[in-house]
Amino acid sequence: MELLVREAQPDDAEAIVGIINPIIEAGLYTAFDTPFTVEAERKYILDLPQRGLFHVAVRRHDQKIVGFQSMEPFATYTHAFDHVGVLGTYVDLSYRRQGIAMRLFELTFEAARRRGYEKIFTYVRADNQAALGTYLNQGFQIIGTARRQAKINGKYVDEIIIERLL
Repeated sequence: MELLVREAQPDDAEAIVGIINPIIEAGLYTAFDTPFTVEAERKYILDLPQRGLFHVAVRRHDQKIVGFQSMEPFATYTHAFDHVGVLGTYVDLSYRRQGIAMRLFELTFEAARRRGYEKIFTYVRADNQAALGTYLNQGFQIIGTARRQAKINGKYVDEIIIERLL
């Protein structure tokens, strides 16, 4: 699949919600448990912190957004964490395992370095082995497990804590 990876725009909000909400509704891949509205997503894009990153993967032949990746500073209450970003990666359930995440990582890593990030940190559901494998293939390392970190539909879910130095 030929892809263009670019910065997200407010007009992308509907397509992004069209990707994330089915993932949330599946209840298997993310700790999010409440669907997003188009308005909330548009506001998120508009209010992204200055050092934040938000990329979308667009299928070239029809301009369909098939995945996205966003990263924000780990914390804003101190400068001690300015070098750390927190990352989220989402691919349309219909287009998984086609190299979309890999392309997003390429651009995000490059842009993160330019913005002064030295480390990327995130959590992956322990029962989402496909996502964990994707991150590990991109050079992330497991640094721990947050036991019973999320409670989704009455069931506890562990999350694997991972990081990658840039």
